[in-house]
Amino acid sequence: MRRRAVVLAVAAATMLSTPIVRAADTVTGEVVDLSCYLSHPETSKGASHKKCAETCAKKGYAAAIDSAAKTITVEGRKVAQGGLNGIVVESVK
Repeated sequence: MRRRAVVLAVAAATMLSTPIVRAADTVTGEVVDLSCYLSHPETSKGASHKKCAETCAKKGYAAAIDSAAKTITVEGRKVAQGGLNGIVVESVK
């Protein structure tokens, strides 16, 4: 019985940690760096914030696409893991 519980726990953990891959899709919006966007969203977008966002992206900080703005379009595979949705970017238009 205990072995069965361990096997079920391992199977559940594997299912939860495996990303769900969805069909290819496109997302359009403005690229924002998440550090600034989450701490001060009202001033973390637009041309005035472009240099900061570029610097953060070059450092490897996480970026996101704010779909309220219509500046770029990316194509790729949508994924979901741990309650987060993302896209593995394959091309930028």
